[in-house]
Amino acid sequence: MQFRSYLASRQKLIDRALNRYLPNANTKPATLHKAMRYSLFAGGKRLRPILCLAAAEACRGNIHNALPLACALECIHTYSLVHDDLPSMDNDDFRRGRPTCHKVFGDGIAILAGDALLTIAFEIVSTGKPAPRYDISILLREIAVAAGSQKLIAGQAADLEAEGRKVKRDQLRFIHENKTAAILKSSVRLGAMSANADAKELSAIAQFGQRLGLAFQVIDDILDVTQTSEILGKSAGKDVAAKKATYPAVIGLEKSRAEARRLTRQAHNALSVFRGSDAEPLHALANYLLEREY
Repeated sequence: MQFRSYLASRQKLIDRALNRYLPNANTKPATLHKAMRYSLFAGGKRLRPILCLAAAEACRGNIHNALPLACALECIHTYSLVHDDLPSMDNDDFRRGRPTCHKVFGDGIAILAGDALLTIAFEIVSTGKPAPRYDISILLREIAVAAGSQKLIAGQAADLEAEGRKVKRDQLRFIHENKTAAILKSSVRLGAMSANADAKELSAIAQFGQRLGLAFQVIDDILDVTQTSEILGKSAGKDVAAKKATYPAVIGLEKSRAEARRLTRQAHNALSVFRGSDAEPLHALANYLLEREY
């Protein structure tokens, strides 16, 4: 498997689909739609939608059935970044290597652009093709719960409340499981659902996504203290400056690296139910994420 070409082809497929789903930049009100497109097409890695497509492949599905779900996930992820960067949240001036949405369009339009990206995600899901085991209502509920007040938003709220405080490891895990891992887990679950995965396959995929999501955030925490802003595409050292609850702050850098490796191994092990090369892209993605740290 040529992993780099695999990533590039999937990114192009997703970008073309996102371009179709989003209103044109000149659609009234043009400023709002320009802001939505500015953030969505700012050069993200498309990790969550690529994981969605790879999970569909692992379950022997058609990736085009998973594509609306993949695009909806990217819209939700981008909305969360637009709002995270606001002065009232993480107050960041750069994202994906360029000025954040609110720095270009102002706080009000940035808030509305985030709102619109979240809302259009559900519209996109509604256009998808249901599988025999998973109708559209199940797919909509999956993505709504993952983005809601007990998952993604719960993690964001707990993250804000933990700033400047000494937190325990279980509190830190709660933040990471919800702020980051919940959407990553739903990314692979939705891909599997689009392929009509059976209960055993869906359980394995969910375990993979949860472990990978935790590993991803541990690695992000490490990179914030070891890499430059140029490499990260966002302001480095922000977590330390804001006294964020992170793995390096709670257990130290070397133990954080060991934790990332441990979680990645568990993610790989969760895929043991899949035979042959079906899950090869998922394994490759897990390795790719771990290798960001080295």
